Amino acid sequence: MRGLLFTIATSLLSFSCLFPAHAQTVHFTTEEYPPFNYREGKTPVGAATEQIQKLMADIGVDYTIDVMPWVRAYNQALVEPMTCVFVTAHNEERDKLFKWIQPLLIDRSVLIKHSGSNVAATTIAEAKKYIVGTWREDYTEAILRRNDFSRIDIGSDFKATLKKLMSDRIDLMPISEFYFDKLRKEGNAVEKVMILSQQPMAIACQKDFPADLQGRMQAALDMLIANGTQRQIFLKYGLHLGD
Repeated sequence: MRGLLFTIATSLLSFSCLFPAHAQTVHFTTEEYPPFNYREGKTPVGAATEQIQKLMADIGVDYTIDVMPWVRAYNQALVEPMTCVFVTAHNEERDKLFKWIQPLLIDRSVLIKHSGSNVAATTIAEAKKYIVGTWREDYTEAILRRNDFSRIDIGSDFKATLKKLMSDRIDLMPISEFYFDKLRKEGNAVEKVMILSQQPMAIACQKDFPADLQGRMQAALDMLIANGTQRQIFLKYGLHLGD
């Protein structure tokens, strides 16, 4: 472990020599998706947000974090220079659209239902019989289409889709397993039906983002993981680490 920490620290030092201290500001966009990223008052907080704050402090680069609807957050990072969106699933469809720093976490997507509904599925084939809701520009839409789901309901955002599930206007909904655990702990009437996918969740930066800055950010994140800081942040927010 000490050898790994030394290697990462050396990488950080090397990048800092190459990259000027007064770098252009990095603009982060994100959505309301607790416990990963959300606001307390006007202050961005959360398990992913804290990792962003720590790694940017470690490399000494100015940054902003703005919380907004997911579609806007995602699209800004697609086109606006020096802009990164988090937490973003790194999948095949998105791979060449961004430059990536990862993982902020490894997450599984699960299909959930409203407790008490008659929905029953243990395979993708069985799940495809039902109306499955997701929301615009979310990575789960691509997963559903890749698996030939035909009865897909597209909502405006996560909250709208969850509201449809709870009012039985849709049968199933894909969701982060971490967030499913949070909903259950809060007493929401939802049940896990099956695992849909597993993927790294990342920082996705506009494709012209400076490669040297990307490298510094990755080295800083690697250090947070290696020295146990990422784990401590997860525990602070009551998150299990998964398999």
